[in-house]
Amino acid sequence: MLYWLVDLSDKISAFNVFRYITFRTGGAVVTAMLLVFVFGTSFIDLLRAKQGKGQPIRADGPQSHLITKTGTPTMGGLIILTGIVVSTVLWANPSNPYVWIVLGVTLGFGLVGFYDDYLKVTRQTHAGFSGRTRLVIEAVIAGVACYAIADLGRGTLATSLVFPFFKEIVFNLGMFFTLFGAFIIIGAGNAVNLTDGLDGLAIVPVMIAAASFGLIAYLAGNSVFADYLQIHYVAGTGELAVLCGAVIGSGLGFLWFNAPPASVFMGDTGSLSLGGMIGTIAVATKHEIVLAVIGGLFVLEAVSVIVQVLSFKLTGKRIFRMAPIHHHFEQLGWTESQIVIRFWIVAVILALIGLSTLKLR
Repeated sequence: MLYWLVDLSDKISAFNVFRYITFRTGGAVVTAMLLVFVFGTSFIDLLRAKQGKGQPIRADGPQSHLITKTGTPTMGGLIILTGIVVSTVLWANPSNPYVWIVLGVTLGFGLVGFYDDYLKVTRQTHAGFSGRTRLVIEAVIAGVACYAIADLGRGTLATSLVFPFFKEIVFNLGMFFTLFGAFIIIGAGNAVNLTDGLDGLAIVPVMIAAASFGLIAYLAGNSVFADYLQIHYVAGTGELAVLCGAVIGSGLGFLWFNAPPASVFMGDTGSLSLGGMIGTIAVATKHEIVLAVIGGLFVLEAVSVIVQVLSFKLTGKRIFRMAPIHHHFEQLGWTESQIVIRFWIVAVILALIGLSTLKLR
């Protein structure tokens, strides 16, 4: 809404700053962070009162969690989403369709995660609703979003897969783009969901990925910078940097309460929505492959689960002591803080590698 102050810039020159994406991104960071900081404690108290026993802890998980994490409320993703939505509505250009597409996926995945969390809390079981039904709903949300993204694009680039390092290698997926894009979004959402297993483990890599894709969106949406870096220009995606700023602000506020020992978990409400958001931005900016690098930590977590399940079904043996892989390291004797901080370091390194592809063309 504040973007409309640009219309008054001819009368009050100070309002001209609202034209700049960088200024509004900074505003989104601060707004979201303050919202979560100010209302976080009251919101957590409300969750604790409503949920009673909090998030149920898996009996087959690390035994230490039955002692250290029992009674902790979940659905903290609601306060993250509140910060993101409010700050985005305030600071983003409301006429930009990409903003609404990404917000739509974020809230849609958030609703799926919320229902899953609700069932877990009310039934006091770690099992939510049917995984197949959940995937179908996610596929519909992601498919609609990808169709809209393709419709907004220009020429064959709209339905093409772009390869990093090689500007001229563009593979037009045609009618299969919607399926491919939906797969990326669903995969990103569920990969972040699997990563969210230790205090602070998921939120910091999400912020790192959001910062990376905020920069990518800004550059890909600017014709001058895109031409200089020889990346494909996607008009309008620069505004997604504001949304990424909102994620960073909300994430910083949430980390205050989620740092070990966590006062609240984000739950599927937060992890699914944040992963879906990052996946959608990657599809919109034509950096799907780069997402696999920047979000490599999430990929590793998801692959560890897939490999563990396949190995056990085919051979009856487990490759890891426990999956996702962060639990494997717990079983090896690493402390929770060691795992979390070392995984953060890995996330930073992968983000730097992913961003290097912007110049290596």
